[in-house]
Formats: sequence, structure tokens, C-alpha cells
Amino acid sequence: MGQSLSEPETSKQSAFCQNDYYKVGSSCMQGWRMHMEDSHTHILSLPDDPGTSFFAVYDGHGGAKVAEYAGKHLHKYITRRPEYANDVSHALQQGFLDLDEAMLNNEALREQMSGSTAVVVVIKDGRLYCANAGDSRAIACVDGRLDVLSFDHKPTNEKERERISSAGGYVEYNRVNGYLALSRALGDFGLKRNKQIEAKEQMVTAYPDVEEREVSDCWDFLVIACDGIWDVLSSQAVLEFVQEEIAQGIYPQQICENLMMRCLAPDCQMGGIGGDNMTVIVVCFLHGQPYEELVNRCKEAVARRQAQRKQRRSQFEEIEQQRTSRSQSSVTVASEEGTGDKAAGNGRLDDDSSGSESERSEEVQTPSLVSAAAEVQDSPCASENGKGENRDVTNNVEQPSVKSSSSATEPTTVKALEIKDKKPVQSDSNNDSAEDSSEEMDLK
Repeated sequence: MGQSLSEPETSKQSAFCQNDYYKVGSSCMQGWRMHMEDSHTHILSLPDDPGTSFFAVYDGHGGAKVAEYAGKHLHKYITRRPEYANDVSHALQQGFLDLDEAMLNNEALREQMSGSTAVVVVIKDGRLYCANAGDSRAIACVDGRLDVLSFDHKPTNEKERERISSAGGYVEYNRVNGYLALSRALGDFGLKRNKQIEAKEQMVTAYPDVEEREVSDCWDFLVIACDGIWDVLSSQAVLEFVQEEIAQGIYPQQICENLMMRCLAPDCQMGGIGGDNMTVIVVCFLHGQPYEELVNRCKEAVARRQAQRKQRRSQFEEIEQQRTSRSQSSVTVASEEGTGDKAAGNGRLDDDSSGSESERSEEVQTPSLVSAAAEVQDSPCASENGKGENRDVTNNVEQPSVKSSSSATEPTTVKALEIKDKKPVQSDSNNDSAEDSSEEMDLK
């Protein structure tokens, strides 16, 4: 992470702009870092292409010079490309390389050891283009759901590793040449010195990936941010945070500030997570309607999600109740058998005949419970939380065990019984046969 302040710098630089189509807020914060190295741009209507919007976040490293230069000039290099009129994606890719070459030819920037990520969103004629080089990220909320617009460039990615190796570099400690933790960036000219290959083939390249989308009335908002946010929260978690804030009527610039404070580490001893510079842009789609229309759409989306989660919890609780009920039924049967054993001279108490709590949990579940668990696991509601509650239920299905009325001596009895019969003893129903019960008494 590098050097850190003894206390975080939490003062924020926030901005706001709006027209009939977008309500935009942005904010940046230095945090625990010694210096602020990020830059960002939001332009509702480009001077060289009126009606086209441009939003970008630049996460600098090793200094702020490259990020600052990109924030002022990248959009100009893109709109000046001859392909821009008919092929915006190609213009974005070549514009990134043109800017990088211009900085390389600039003596003041060429010797800089700094670099910067760049994630750019251009919205032109109803189409969205997202160009990304590095590990900053852009996401969209479309009809209440997540759409990831960019993908992080890390040296450990197979495609990135192959390019690094072909250019004469290597990956060590998850870094390019053991130095840089991302594999595409503006600047970082010390890692772009192979004169035998093109700029986009260098071990660290400024050449971006580009994603395209058709923008419709279903689009709710965009979030564009540096990795200081994404290292702490997942894309889905950020979407839900912003969605819930909009549902409360909070304006975008305040949402950006709240999101950064949510991600700020309480101290600087967390391995860098939550200790980075942070920059966020939230772009709300108005579609010519008041902001309150978006607020209502987000309220509905939040309510749907809460209802779905409530339904999943109810389904899980119902299965747990069935499981508990059947376990108790098994305990009752075992208790009744224990009473019969007592009459035969065994001397066990009814209340203790079911064994310990751990032994109860290992009892064989009935087919109806297996079916119920499978239904929840296969249902759409179960898929989202497959790593949590429902998986625990299905993992316990059909575990063979031996039921006995003994508590303290049961493991020894089971082992002796298995040795005698040369096969595991299992219960196929909740009612053990009288023969099993008497055999167990004889062994004791």
C-alpha cells in the first residue's frame, strides 16, 4: 500500500451537473494515502460533439501527473480520431493510444514513473460505449439489475499474462515484473520499452477493451469508480447501496460521498483495503422525467429484492422446521423403544434415550425432507444464496447413521454390532425393529 497518514484525510471534492437526460454527481477523497493521485471528468455535452456525454475516472499511481493530463485531454484525442463519426469503439481504442504517445513525447511526462488507469463511458446517439484500461470499473443498473460494463486487467489473467510474457516480461507476486499490480495503464513508460512490438502489445499497454450497449428507458444509473471502491465492495453490493440511496431521494453527489465513507477503512492496518484514494461518479438516467420518477423505480426494485429475500428466508425456515420436526419424531420413537428396554431390565431413562445433540443431528432424514431440500436448491430463489443457508440443509441429506437408545455407550455398541454382522447397521424408517433392539441389549 505504501506510506499512509496517521489519520485519513476525509475532506471531499464533490460536484454536480444535470440536464433533461442525466443527473450526475461526483466526489473524490484522499483517504489514508499521502497524496491524492486520482482524476475524473464528467461532460454532459462534448464541445466537439454536442449532445454526446463523456464520463471518466482515472486512478493514478506513482504520482498524479498522468491521471491529471488524461482528465484534461483524453476526450479530445478520442473525438479527433477520423473513425469517431462511424466507429466510436475504434476511436476510443486509438484515442487511448494517441494520448499515451503524446505523453511519451512530452519531456515533462516521459520521465515520470507514474501511470494511471482509465475507465471511460461515452453515450452517443442512444448507444453507450465503455472503454477500460486497468482495474477501475463501471457498472450499470438496468431495470433494477446489474450490468457490468468493464472487466479488470490484472497480470494474473491468462490473456494478460500471455501478452506480458510475449513482450519479454514476467509476472511475480501477482505484479508485472514484480512491480505493477495491473496490466494495462496510461503512462508507466518504463514497462513499454520493447521497440520491436506495437504499443498495444507491450507488457503494459494503454489499449482498452470496449463494451457497447443500447440505452433504453429501462436504464436507471451508472457507477464509475476507482479500485478503492471495488476492493471493498462487489459490483452487486455497490449497485444495491446506490439503489437504496436513490430510493430515499438522496442526490448523486451525496451518494458518492456516502459510498466512499462506507468503503473507508477504520484504520490503516487492513492490508490496503479501504485505504486507497477514492473517486466515484454516479450518473442517473432521467429520460426527460423528474428525478422523482427514478426514485420511485428504485423504491420498487428495492421492495422486490427485499420480498425475494424474505421468501428465501421463509422457505429455509420451513425446511428447518420440517427437519426439526422429523428429528423430534425420531427421538420420540427411540424414547418409546427405550421404555420397552427398561421394562426388560435395561434401566435407561426415557428423557435421555435420544443421545446427545450432535448424535441427533446425524440421524437419517426422510425422503420428504430430501425432496423439499432439493426443491429449494433448484429454485431461482435458492440460486442467489447457494453458498449459504440452503446448501447447509442439502449437505445433511441422506447421511447414514445408526440409531440406538443408548447415550453414553452408543458409539462402542454400534462398532461392536458392525463387527458382529460384517455390515453397517442403518435405519430405513423411523421405527427400529424389535429384533435390532433386542440384539443391542444382548451385546450390552
